[in-house]
Amino acid sequence: MEQYGPETYGERVADVYDVWYSWLPDGEEEAAFLAELAGAGPALELGIGTGRVALPLAALGVAVSGIDASHSIVEQMRAKPGGDAIGVTVGDMADVAVDGRFSLVYVVFNTFFMLTTAEAQARCFRNVASHLTPGGRFAVHTFVPDQSLIDQGERLAVKDVGIDEVRLDATKFFRPEQRLDTTQIRITEQGIRLVHAKVRYSYPSELDEMAQHAGLTLEARYGGFAKEPFTDESAFHVSVYQRGP
Repeated sequence: MEQYGPETYGERVADVYDVWYSWLPDGEEEAAFLAELAGAGPALELGIGTGRVALPLAALGVAVSGIDASHSIVEQMRAKPGGDAIGVTVGDMADVAVDGRFSLVYVVFNTFFMLTTAEAQARCFRNVASHLTPGGRFAVHTFVPDQSLIDQGERLAVKDVGIDEVRLDATKFFRPEQRLDTTQIRITEQGIRLVHAKVRYSYPSELDEMAQHAGLTLEARYGGFAKEPFTDESAFHVSVYQRGP
């Protein structure tokens, strides 16, 4: 297997990302939620990807910029209407290697977990905190680790079945490292396409601890962008951390 780095997933999935994830909402609900948090200030997206959330957020009048490790996936966003107006820094999102301060930094759809070590995740929190204005917020949207899947150690899921295509997800869980390796498999008459990703999952309480060490406090936690309550049954959470005045 080729060496895996922060850019690997984006580079391998860029040309099919919008097709493979067409089942995701169009980003307008996320944008409305994030615009309320951003207020009049600028916003920074970590792992901006093809702009599913950044573009509708910018359309609401929020000054948006982003970070992504993959040149190829950023080019997909820049090809869309309005995409070339969004400034993007290509690099590791844990470093938050941008200038300026933001009223909102956000990361959505599990992208935070693509930082594959606890150290990188904690470093990201610290660097985000240093780029927030007083009272600024860091919004994190991730899945809640499912202990029943982790206990199984592995999983093969059928994502789509069609006349000329089958899509599968093959996943192995590594409990001690809180890590999973997953490969998306796309089988067509033309051949097989593989896209591999490495993920380091964290529980909400661990994220809270990282935030605390970075000088941020948990302001709110929801089960989704519609601000539904977060419960023991929630599969995802949106956690909003705030820097002090």
